[in-house]
Amino acid sequence: MLNRLKRVIVESYVGAIALGYLLAQSLLHFVGIFSWPVARWISRGEYREIVPHASAVVGFSFRDALPELVNFLVSLIVWYVLLRWLYFKPLEGEKAEPRLNTEQSG
Repeated sequence: MLNRLKRVIVESYVGAIALGYLLAQSLLHFVGIFSWPVARWISRGEYREIVPHASAVVGFSFRDALPELVNFLVSLIVWYVLLRWLYFKPLEGEKAEPRLNTEQSG
């Protein structure tokens, strides 16, 4: 059953499109690793008057980047596993093409 699914996905280019989308999402999460701490730091600075000073975190915290880091790593691992499964192993029934021998004896 998995071989039939793999054949359909590879031959219809759905796999390539899905892998491209997954790679784009993982790159967006990678950018989020750096942008989320900055965004949170700015928002804490703007709303410092509203939040009581005792509970407000002052400064730049890298803990805000942890969810994006986890999302990036998981999506990149899923992308790599799907890439290996779909495109690095030949479909059953297909043999690897033989190399042409370009050397001439003589």
